[in-house]
Amino acid sequence: MVTVKDIMTTKLITVTEDMDIAKATKILLDNRINGVPVVDDSGRLTGLLCQSDLITQQKKMPIPTIFTFLDGFIRLTSMKQLEKQVNKIAATTVLEAMTANPVTVRPDTELKTVAALMVDSNFHTLPVVEDSRLLGIIGKEDILRTLLPIPESK
Repeated sequence: MVTVKDIMTTKLITVTEDMDIAKATKILLDNRINGVPVVDDSGRLTGLLCQSDLITQQKKMPIPTIFTFLDGFIRLTSMKQLEKQVNKIAATTVLEAMTANPVTVRPDTELKTVAALMVDSNFHTLPVVEDSRLLGIIGKEDILRTLLPIPESK
């Protein structure tokens, strides 16, 4: 049975909450990665910054859709959700753009569980955490590598 610890990336690239968005974007692009763990001064995971978090900044400002029904107004978008989207669009630091409290996996999590999480929830990157410590990261590429034949040793 293949587990996360068998295939996770342990040579971590991380960013901090106070890092400028442009610098974080450059880190993602230069390293050809989809997401990067966000850590505090003690190295504890506080969030995850993914390409999709940064692409949000190119999105147009969402305007709540309101329609009337029987002389009443019905709002289709909550103000809390609108505020969250506005903050992401206007983000200048990693803290403002990141996904806080991301879904994580443990080193002993089975590969089939990770694959299901990635497919069902559309995750590309999952931090690997044990006892509140960031140990590694697992991405779709790590899982794809398990499909390749193992080279014979000579």
